[in-house]
Amino acid sequence: MKLIFRLLIVALIAVSCKNETKQNAEVPVEDAVSYTSVGLAITDDQSLLTSKAAEQYKMMALGDTIPTKMTAKVVEVCQAKGCWMTLTLEDGNEVMVKFKDYGFFMPKDIAGKEVIVNGMAFVNEVPVDEQQHYAEDAGKSKEEIAAITTPKKTYSFEADGVLIKQ
Repeated sequence: MKLIFRLLIVALIAVSCKNETKQNAEVPVEDAVSYTSVGLAITDDQSLLTSKAAEQYKMMALGDTIPTKMTAKVVEVCQAKGCWMTLTLEDGNEVMVKFKDYGFFMPKDIAGKEVIVNGMAFVNEVPVDEQQHYAEDAGKSKEEIAAITTPKKTYSFEADGVLIKQ
C-alpha cells in the first residue's frame, strides 16, 4: 500500500511539473469607426494627420495646389447653409474648406467633430469683403466684421469628399 501511495505521488508530481505552455490565439479586434460620407465617396486610409498637413502647408507658396487627404477637427461651420467649414491644424493654424462646385454642404452642428477631407490643398489670399462675408455667415457681431480691414493669407482646401466621424 505504501508503494502504491508513493508511486501515485511521484506520478502526480511528474504530471504537475509538465512544461506546458498554452497559447491563446487572441486576434486584436479593431474598433469599428463609423463615418457619415458627404460628397464623393472616399475612404479613411492614407489620410495625413494634422501635424503632417501643417508641415505641408508651411512649404507651400501663394498659389501652390497639392492633392491631399487629411484628418482634422472642425472648428466652425457656415451657419447659413453649411457651405464652408474651418479645420484646425496641430500648429494652431486653421484651414478654410469649401466644397467642389458647391456640390454638397456640411451639417451645421459638426463643430468639434473629426473629419477626413479629400481634395486640393492650397494657399491663397482672401480679400477683405470675402472675409467679412464669412464672418457674417459665422454669426460674428457687426463690430467683429467691421474690424476686418486687410487681406489675409490663408490655408485653404477644396474638398470633393468628406467623412464625418460619428
